[in-house]
Amino acid sequence: MTLGYPVVMIKQLRIKDYILIDELTANFHQGLNVITGETGAGKSILISAIDLAFAPRVSKEVIKNGCEKAVIELTIENTKHDLKQLFEENGIDDFGEEITLSKEITPNAVRTRVNGTLVNQDFIKNLRTLFLDIHSQHQTYSFLQPKYHITLLDTYAKDVYGAKLEEYKRLYSEYTSLKSQLEKAKNSADVTENQIEFLRFQVNEIESAEIQSPTEDEELNNELEVLENAEKLKELTGTSYWAINGDDGSILEGLGKIKQNVSKAASFDNKLNNIEQNLIECIENLHDISSELRNYSQNLDNDTERLNEIQERLFLLDKLKRKYGGTLEAVIETHQKLAEELSSIEFSTKNIEELENLIEQAEKNLLEKAKDISEHRKDYASVLSVYIQERLTKLELPKARFEIAVREKPLSSDGIDDVEFLISTNVSEDLKPLAKVASGGEISRVMLAIKSIFAQTDDIDTVIFDEIDTGISGKASQSVADEIVELSKFHQIILITHQAIIASKADKHFYVRKSQNDETKVEVYVLTGDNRIKALAELAGGDINERSIEFAKSLIEA
Repeated sequence: MTLGYPVVMIKQLRIKDYILIDELTANFHQGLNVITGETGAGKSILISAIDLAFAPRVSKEVIKNGCEKAVIELTIENTKHDLKQLFEENGIDDFGEEITLSKEITPNAVRTRVNGTLVNQDFIKNLRTLFLDIHSQHQTYSFLQPKYHITLLDTYAKDVYGAKLEEYKRLYSEYTSLKSQLEKAKNSADVTENQIEFLRFQVNEIESAEIQSPTEDEELNNELEVLENAEKLKELTGTSYWAINGDDGSILEGLGKIKQNVSKAASFDNKLNNIEQNLIECIENLHDISSELRNYSQNLDNDTERLNEIQERLFLLDKLKRKYGGTLEAVIETHQKLAEELSSIEFSTKNIEELENLIEQAEKNLLEKAKDISEHRKDYASVLSVYIQERLTKLELPKARFEIAVREKPLSSDGIDDVEFLISTNVSEDLKPLAKVASGGEISRVMLAIKSIFAQTDDIDTVIFDEIDTGISGKASQSVADEIVELSKFHQIILITHQAIIASKADKHFYVRKSQNDETKVEVYVLTGDNRIKALAELAGGDINERSIEFAKSLIEA
């Protein structure tokens, strides 16, 4: 059988030196995989190995006697979930549609790898929750957990009220955002008037300074140094001007004579033309320099008034820097922060009443929508309860009563309903939470009944049943077989059975055999042809004879 939609399935299990197994490789079908064998042969070892691959804690006792370590490796085919980003975030190579999960158990450590990369148990737990629900009959199925029940119900009825639920969740998210804003506004409103006044003073103090730029103080310090040394600068630049362009003995006068000599020499030898030209440029540059020095010296005033202005300005800026951050850039950033805080407080005090009105309206709207969704949930809970109870009767639990309870709870992200699956398998017992069903065999059949209903809508792909046929026979066995075949159209099923009727429906039949010579060993074979017929005959009649062989053939042909 090939499922015509994206799936997650266990493709291969490889075990080495695990309990009684030296080494084996089991390749699973994506439909119905059946495991049979003699009582005590070790059939549950395969299931326990799969379960152990995802387990947070592992006993060192699973290492085969005399061996250094045990290895369990699962190859999982995934055509359903996009895990690329999750793998990248955890440094795991993405191999496309195949995931390799391996667990190595030594006396001193347990190491779990995904695609060869070491991962922690939280990652494995999340991976398991994401796409696999694999349990033996003595462990808790996810369907037993009340937290999943509302999701199962909503998923089943998504075509009826799914759009309404999505709209509700969107509005609820907006509602919680409003409540968060209100809380923040109230916290801001709790600030005392003195605190607000001080905050306002700080903002005004910085604003009134009218800081021109983050480097204003550096620019003023440069100007201050010039003004404080004006006389000295005037003297130095004036003296330099006269040295370049004075009356007698100036640099320009000397260069002029040199230029005349070089020009005369160049008239005899044009190789000196470049030197002549350089001298001309040099003289022109010195004229420019001397002009700038003269202008600088003449325009440089000892401006006492400007000097006082700069000193006062720098005093103010230094005061702000000491109070608000050490640099003008920090002062500007502090002003922005304080201004935003003041604005938020002033806005919040005005905004509280408006937010409270919006929240009241939102809550009223949500409650109306939640009540509408609740009515749909109750209707579908009643219908599903009947369907599941009918299936329980078919699976030889005729006294069982099943109910999907929908109880009211405070407004939350999924509405006002608390949903829980309740069951009673005996007439004398009251309905109890599904998780309290005592018998492993009953749990398996209850799970089968529930999964048959939710098969096309739930998000679980691989289901393991350990001895689902406990306590049933005859007509009930046929019903269980039919249910399993139907379920295997939508899920990968791995199950242990003692019933020939059930085993005959397998897409792949595994046979477990235990041998005891010098040491005890467990081996697993895939049965086909005559070997499979003989195994079914043995399951049906205890002995392999002509009658049991014919019965086995009839089961396969049915």
